[in-house]
Amino acid sequence: MSDTSTEYGFANAAQCQDGEFAGWYHWNHDPYETRSGPFFMRREDDGTYLSAFRAEDRHMNGAGFMHGGCLLTFADFALFAIATDELGDSNAVTMNLSGDFLGAVQPGALVEARGEVTRGGGKTIFVRGLITGDGEPALSFTGIIRRFSKR
Repeated sequence: MSDTSTEYGFANAAQCQDGEFAGWYHWNHDPYETRSGPFFMRREDDGTYLSAFRAEDRHMNGAGFMHGGCLLTFADFALFAIATDELGDSNAVTMNLSGDFLGAVQPGALVEARGEVTRGGGKTIFVRGLITGDGEPALSFTGIIRRFSKR
């Protein structure tokens, strides 16, 4: 991993140097997300943000498809990636996260999240998005992020 970069708007993010996600960014300061994913993000040519990871056996439930908790953890990561421009270098927390499960994600699938900020500009940022597994809808989500000041 390289040094922290804000070149693409990812405050406190490290760039992956090898593997499938070389050139993508991730936040390495959240032990739970790192252990759960790791999850990656990049800015697309159109200025939007894409988050992704590869589904592994450890992400699956007892029925053999992705655990709902894994999808929601990834949605929480994606909230902040989608809101990168709105957040800048602000500290923030998730106030609300809601999701609707739309389909199963199989082991080996490329899991991606895209979305948009539906309202921002203040301390509260509203986001909506869609997670897909190999291009098929898996979870639609909405979330609310709240900025806060460092103490």
